[in-house]
Amino acid sequence: MKKVITILLIILVLAAGVGFGVYHHKSNETKFNDDYINGNTAGNLYNAGIFCTAADGTIYFANPSDSSKLYSMNSDGSDLTKISDDVATFINADDNYIYYVRNNPVFTEPFSFLTINTDSLCRLDRSKHKKSILLDSSASLYASLVGNKVYYLHYDDKDFTTFYEVGIDGADSHQVDKTPYRPCSVVGQYIYFNGVSNDHNIWRFDTVTDTSELVLKGNYYMPAVIGDTIFFLDNENNYTLASTDLSGSSAITTLSDDRIDCYNITGNYIYFQRNSTSTPALCRMKTDGSDYTVIAEGNYTNINATETDVYFRDFASGVMYKTPIADPSDVEIFNPGTGSSDK
Repeated sequence: MKKVITILLIILVLAAGVGFGVYHHKSNETKFNDDYINGNTAGNLYNAGIFCTAADGTIYFANPSDSSKLYSMNSDGSDLTKISDDVATFINADDNYIYYVRNNPVFTEPFSFLTINTDSLCRLDRSKHKKSILLDSSASLYASLVGNKVYYLHYDDKDFTTFYEVGIDGADSHQVDKTPYRPCSVVGQYIYFNGVSNDHNIWRFDTVTDTSELVLKGNYYMPAVIGDTIFFLDNENNYTLASTDLSGSSAITTLSDDRIDCYNITGNYIYFQRNSTSTPALCRMKTDGSDYTVIAEGNYTNINATETDVYFRDFASGVMYKTPIADPSDVEIFNPGTGSSDK
């Protein structure tokens, strides 16, 4: 009888173990997207992707009050929450995960000399906020979510910086092209980019067929597709900002005579850094070039936008500022504090 009871107990323990194993496996399965959701805007990703607005309105950002570590907040700044101790850049989000490039400085904590995963590509569960999953432990830049893949620049000692892709589950990581195309402007399954070696044309890459087609021939930089319009810097025309119809049927329109360092588009407005030796400034204008406004004099970078506000960093001091889209004259230092922690 004791032998029978012992056998039954062993069977129950094994069954429980198998059940826990199945549950554990299921609980860690990747949740895939049903369509070609895009993780962030072109303008944000060209500007280091330090802000990202998820579909539910949650803002994920690199908090300047806490050494640019990953935080979340609502659009009004409420519910400020620390998500991770990682310094985050190129943040993307879908309904289930946050994707970002971890840019942690070396020797910031005990035993940090044992850590080799600085500048690595990571994925973090939005609901659990548990330890990040590494999608690529190598140095990474310009990460961009396209459906169930992340496209980015990958660095290694063999090919140096190249164009890469990896599944959101970490599978099938491979080089797409040896040329370091920046996958910032994404619409559905398509990535728009400019050539960087053989030409400076604007191309469209299909992530389904892995093929590229010519969109606009010329010497251009930092293309951003908004609706049926493509915006870009015109290298031959002193890096001025220009636009044309995506179909190529319309003439190219120069939107401003300013030489531009960086820009971002949100709604009907373009925010940009005017390059000038005498009057540099962060400015904005409408997407047709009208309503030109100087927001702040000086040199700024990392122009990032949410649905309600635009954030930008002083190039020299590193101080971050914020201005509401509804009132560009209202400029203030963005210092949200540290809030609660949900790491």
